[in-house]
Amino acid sequence: MNTMPPVADNDMRRATLLQILHWLAIGRVQPQALSDVYQDAIERLNPRLNAYVDFSVSLIQEQALAADRRRRDGVIGRLDGLPLAIKDNFDVAGVPTRAGMRRRTVVPGEDAHAVARLRASGAVLLGKTNMDEGALGLTTNNPFHGATHNPHRLGYTAGGSSGGAAAAVAAGMAVAAIGSDTLGSIRVPASYCGVYALKPTHGEISARGLVPAARRLDAVGLLARGVDDLTVLLQTLAGYDADDARSRRRRVAFSPPDWEPGNLRAGFLPDLAAVGVEKDVIDVFEAALAKLQGELGERRTVDFSDWDFARTRRAGLLLMEAEMLNTFATELADEAYPVSAGFRDMVDFAAKKSAADYAAADLVLDAATLKMRRLFAQVDVLVLPTTPQGAFPLDGPVPSSQADLCGFASLAGCPAVSIPMGTLPNGMPIGLQLVGARGSDLRLLELAGVCASSLDAEPAYPVEPA
Repeated sequence: MNTMPPVADNDMRRATLLQILHWLAIGRVQPQALSDVYQDAIERLNPRLNAYVDFSVSLIQEQALAADRRRRDGVIGRLDGLPLAIKDNFDVAGVPTRAGMRRRTVVPGEDAHAVARLRASGAVLLGKTNMDEGALGLTTNNPFHGATHNPHRLGYTAGGSSGGAAAAVAAGMAVAAIGSDTLGSIRVPASYCGVYALKPTHGEISARGLVPAARRLDAVGLLARGVDDLTVLLQTLAGYDADDARSRRRRVAFSPPDWEPGNLRAGFLPDLAAVGVEKDVIDVFEAALAKLQGELGERRTVDFSDWDFARTRRAGLLLMEAEMLNTFATELADEAYPVSAGFRDMVDFAAKKSAADYAAADLVLDAATLKMRRLFAQVDVLVLPTTPQGAFPLDGPVPSSQADLCGFASLAGCPAVSIPMGTLPNGMPIGLQLVGARGSDLRLLELAGVCASSLDAEPAYPVEPA
């Protein structure tokens, strides 16, 4: 009989995925009680944060009861009983996939590949999270479903387009979440909300059942309150899918997590200010590096003089805008429920471009691949801030540079991890980004764990908005 004291509700909402798995394993927490805590948090906080656009109490309860039964029967999955959130551009059988659109009524008959993997592992799917319209944005200030607020400060952006997922994790309304990352849509909100994120090597997690934003760039991204949680999620979701044209079949396993920090070659940009990083972010970045004296090994300045951050971001965005013409053809033709003026302007811009323009944008991806090969012949990891700025007011101007520091990993198909590295003078969190060569996901996560420990970057905790 378990005589250990029960875990307090707030501790359940602060805990990492691994901590909760431990509590479930030793019986200190039961799936039903755990789901009740997260359901209560959603009902209480979501009216203010607007992180979820769809959740069903009856479905949460049904899944939690099933998890309880599996625990009693001793037949459990890797994530059994864990309450997780799903971005609303993933298909969940029987639930509308809105993808941030005004009146998209697609109700899929089967789960997206990643969602099916989560179900098979026993996860409790809490609901669908808010996002930018068509995933074409980085603020989650949705014109139809409302803005998601940053849990650390109401009225500030949570980032995007996976802002609802990041806010849910940061606010203790989900243990972890899956979202999508095309040009930084996982890493930008992770930086703004103070959580951990992984954009895996392109194709490591099947994107089947994810509404396309730009198929050559789309990646299933992971959000959690601890860096080791990302490893568990990656190992649960990764694997070859013959029904996904871009799924990656590995001839060998992931590069093993065997880097020796003392022998590590870490690459740094020569001048962050020159590529638009704000001074306050540079100050926090330099303070973080001062704490990582031995963890990053030999520090080398890398040459990015041949890389135009704004131009390459624009090329990736053009590929997204062009894909929207096909993905949302029905919505774009719906005169009764039109898309927003901003969304229309962006896809109209793409519609006016020539085939030569698209070919030129596509060539930028090839250039990124070659740049990646040259870069990682010289260094093992690229270290830089995740975003050039921190979260900003929802009613203020939107910086065009939000994804500039994330674009390289997306265009080159590399894995990238964002971890909290500190807070800005206004008290808002900001992230540190580690980028590695394709296939180095586990090594990158191991290094991220070492760095997070040395930075003493406390996992995101539930923020109770005023």
